[in-house]
Amino acid sequence: MSSISIPNRRNAAARPPPVPSSGVSFVLPALLLILAVFILPVVMLLLRSVTEPDPGLQNYRELFESATVARVFVNTFVVSGLVTAIALLIGFPIAWLLVILPKRWADLLFGIVILSMWTNLLARTYAWMVLLQRTGIINKTLMGLGLIDTPLPLVNNLVGVTIGMTYIMLPFIVLPLVTTMRAIEPDLLRAAALCGAGRWEAFRRVLLPLSLPGIAAGGLLTFVMSLGYFVTPSLLGGAGNMMAAELIAQLVQSLLNWGLGGATAFALLVLTLALYAVQLRLLQRGRSQRGG
Repeated sequence: MSSISIPNRRNAAARPPPVPSSGVSFVLPALLLILAVFILPVVMLLLRSVTEPDPGLQNYRELFESATVARVFVNTFVVSGLVTAIALLIGFPIAWLLVILPKRWADLLFGIVILSMWTNLLARTYAWMVLLQRTGIINKTLMGLGLIDTPLPLVNNLVGVTIGMTYIMLPFIVLPLVTTMRAIEPDLLRAAALCGAGRWEAFRRVLLPLSLPGIAAGGLLTFVMSLGYFVTPSLLGGAGNMMAAELIAQLVQSLLNWGLGGATAFALLVLTLALYAVQLRLLQRGRSQRGG
């Protein structure tokens, strides 16, 4: 008669539980992707900026001594700041409407806002070129209404670049703001009204402070993306409104000056990270003050 083996439950209970495997194996593909896509290109850029055409810091010396490069950087930050400010002024009321409107109308408005994200960037930029030119529909409408006598110069200048980039960046302001505003309790605004606060007072002391995380997130995203924009400024702007991305492309593609182009790109990266660090510091200080 064959014997049936019965497991020793006492030994099984005494056996230590299996040690869970390290989580590094799960994030390793993501780490390798970040290394290949983000870190290695930056390192190669830095190496080229200090090795071409000769080893040394001559590219950075030329970068800091060039008045043309300084003007391009100033123009880049001015345009990015203008686009961010105007997008915030337009996006804030749109985001608030998306929060308070009935669902059907909110979905319709939301679809209109993100419609630009479904269209090719080059096609959108060419569409603005058609709209903003001297014989475009905007100038014709203004002249037909008697508001202007001669067509306005709306393209190949700072105005055209600002309009085109604001239109493209608007969804990146609205989406974080909507997420933040939906987390605000409506009872807070009702309580402010019951305490005697008017609409402006409730906005200034309740809605605006609680919306600061969305404003900071959308503003930072818009500003950083604007710093490196190339297609829209190159098509809607003129030679006097060149931005950093256009300068880098011209140095690398036309002049084949990889060293100076790499130095310019690395300097732009450092300035962007510095601004990001300053913003994070200010936000942390503001949170600590509000908490105190």
